[in-house]
Amino acid sequence: MGEHIVAGDLDIWTEQVGQGPDVLLIGGLGDTVESWQFQLDRLLDRYRLTAFDNRGAGRTAMPDGPVSVEMMADDAAALLRAVHVSSAHVAGFSGGSIIAQELALRHPELVRSLVLQSTWPVMDPYLRSWARFIRWLVAVAPSERAFLEGFYLDIYTARAHNDGSVDRTIEEVLAFPHKQSAEDGQRFLDAFIDHDTTDRLPRIGVPTLVLAGGLDPTARPELGRAVAERIPGARFEVMEEEAHQPFQEVPDEWNSRVDAFWRDVGTRG
Repeated sequence: MGEHIVAGDLDIWTEQVGQGPDVLLIGGLGDTVESWQFQLDRLLDRYRLTAFDNRGAGRTAMPDGPVSVEMMADDAAALLRAVHVSSAHVAGFSGGSIIAQELALRHPELVRSLVLQSTWPVMDPYLRSWARFIRWLVAVAPSERAFLEGFYLDIYTARAHNDGSVDRTIEEVLAFPHKQSAEDGQRFLDAFIDHDTTDRLPRIGVPTLVLAGGLDPTARPELGRAVAERIPGARFEVMEEEAHQPFQEVPDEWNSRVDAFWRDVGTRG
């Protein structure tokens, strides 16, 4: 149902559904529009949701030259302007949450509120080592399936591995025809390893909800708390039994929390 939208110097693959206040959804490493399917399907009766493939992911090409978080935030801003959205609730997860931070810092007029899932202000040594391990895993894994099996150990809960959800996700990813290339995945990771918003986060002036998974071994709750403590008035919540991507594992609970937050922002004007 999506289409390419000319935004800045890119043709950005975009899907827009629903009616109501505008929401922009920003994915993380290699994730495409489809990663937000539970939100696109279940929130369209209350919001107009826009999701897109970041540069180098899915159906959006990776231009030659350097890649930075700032560029990806500018991509998101260009897309909002191209689809005539003057201001949106912005939700991002993992790398997408860092892009969302930069979007709010660089283009504050476009951001009505922020939801930051599995986020950080700057990678601490542990998270930086994990990111470099993923770069290594991409290069040495004997197959795409083997890479996904290893990568998802840190992304989904043991519950999702044991009940077959991860196996089903792997099959869907393997069958998906628009996967991120290994090279583009490496470039995406490199953009985040040394990116730092620590000292600039107090400049964010919109209502912000920071969510962390209590069982997330990567973007651990203390990293999300560090973000929330630096953004004036931000709310911080831990989903104790969840890992890196609760919006996929427990979408109804995640949607309910986020919907309540957006409604509260709307009430406050």
